[in-house]
Amino acid sequence: MDEMTEVRALRDHVQAPDRARIAPGRARLAEAARAGRSRRALWLRWEFAIVAAVAAVTAVAVTAGLLVGGKDSRGATPPAGTPGVRYKGVSAAEFLREAADAVRTQPNGTVPTAKQWIYNKAAQEPPNKSDRFSGAEESWIRFDGSAIASRLRKDQPLQIMKMHLENGAEGDDRSPRELYRVLAALPADGKGTLKALRERNALADDKKQSQARNDYSEISVLLQADVMPAEGLASLYRALALLPGGKVTGHLVHTAAGRRVIALEYLRGTNPKDGSSMLDQWLIDPGTYRPVGMRFVSGEGKILGGDSLVTTAVVDKAGDRS
Repeated sequence: MDEMTEVRALRDHVQAPDRARIAPGRARLAEAARAGRSRRALWLRWEFAIVAAVAAVTAVAVTAGLLVGGKDSRGATPPAGTPGVRYKGVSAAEFLREAADAVRTQPNGTVPTAKQWIYNKAAQEPPNKSDRFSGAEESWIRFDGSAIASRLRKDQPLQIMKMHLENGAEGDDRSPRELYRVLAALPADGKGTLKALRERNALADDKKQSQARNDYSEISVLLQADVMPAEGLASLYRALALLPGGKVTGHLVHTAAGRRVIALEYLRGTNPKDGSSMLDQWLIDPGTYRPVGMRFVSGEGKILGGDSLVTTAVVDKAGDRS
């Protein structure tokens, strides 16, 4: 079975991702097109999963937030030590409550200024060893959402693109600063957070979906924020703990970034042709309990797309790494 064809058929009715999620891949797309090659991959966005291939070239980009929580938010965040833990028999709700309690106690680092940039280096999931362009990719976004930058390869020049992600200038797109403010304002408890998200309704509810599914969509986009205050992340975890359908794998899983992480899974949909399940798999660092990636997997556990965080930092200009 061609899994990519099946996935596209499953989600071919879903609208394309908005500009905020497409933006980090634009420079890579342009470079790949100039090189005369066809780069096929997956575009993962919180609720939209994999969209139909609209050209010969697509891009992979899932942003994972790990900033604001360490002792020095300007430095690259190294992988946390992996404790010898197992989560067999632990429910998603139990795990999320534990994660919320752990995250809440973490100190918040300095919030970036409007002109500073968020640097992310992420590894493609799954690694494509036959593609010399694949592997860890670097991207930058200004905290105020006024520009993004990326480099396809180390030997290529940095490409910077102006953006306007604040105050609704790009539809429902939001800058890292706006997402940070939303997270910082969330109530401490799960029920209060769900109520606040429903009232804000940043994403119009899908009338064909349940309230729980629409709540999951709202939470998902915030879980991929570039800068996440500890209290806000804890609030998201407590809210997610109240929703049905989550599952924690009974063992740590490996990522393309070289980490061993906790995998938290939620059903995305069912393939209408064969009834197989399609899942979101959130990758959670077992040392910090912070998200370090998200990938899309089949019900059998085959990784179909996404990426995992290698390192991240707040920097003063695009191109800087620390």
